[in-house]
Amino acid sequence: MTASPEAAVLTRVAELFRDAPADRGGALWRLAADGRQLDANVVRLGPDARVAVHVEPDLDVLLYVVDGTGRLDPGEGDGHGERELGAGAVVWLPRGARRGVVAGAAGLAYLTVHRRRPGLSIRSAPASPAAVAERDTRARATGSGAGGEPVCLLNRVCPECGRLAPDDSDVRFCGRCGSRLPSD
Repeated sequence: MTASPEAAVLTRVAELFRDAPADRGGALWRLAADGRQLDANVVRLGPDARVAVHVEPDLDVLLYVVDGTGRLDPGEGDGHGERELGAGAVVWLPRGARRGVVAGAAGLAYLTVHRRRPGLSIRSAPASPAAVAERDTRARATGSGAGGEPVCLLNRVCPECGRLAPDDSDVRFCGRCGSRLPSD
C-alpha cells in the first residue's frame, strides 16, 4: 500500500530573505517535491535588474509579488501595456503573452507558480514534406486509411492526463505531464 501525500509547509519567505545575502538575486527557493504537478520558485531581483522580455508558448504563470516594487514589461518599447508591481500584487501571465519583469530601485521579490514542465526527451527530427507524401501514398496503396492513422491509438494516450501523443514512434513520455506512455 502506498502512502497518501501529505500537505506540508515548504518554506518561509521571510527566512529565505533573512538567510540569503541581500545582494543575492535569482531563485532563492524552488519546489522540489517528488511526483508534483506544479513548479514554483521564489525569485529575487536586485535593484533595477530585469528578466528579459520573452514569450512562454506553453504555460500560464501566476506571479505573486512578495516584496519590493517593479513593473511588468510587455516589450512594446513605448511603455504601452506596462503594469506597476508592488507587494501583494497577483499577476496572471497567460501563455503566448510577451512578458518581462523589471525591478524597482529597491529590488523585487516574487513567487511564480505554473504547471510542471515534462522532462526533456530526445525525438526524431520532423519528417520532410517528401517523406510525409511518401508515407501517405503508401497508406493509400495499402488501404490503411487516410493519413495512415492506426485504428487504435491507446498506446499514444497518456494514462495520467489523457493527452494524445504525436504520431512519432520515438515518443515515450507525455509532452504535457511527463508520465510514461503505454508500451505498444
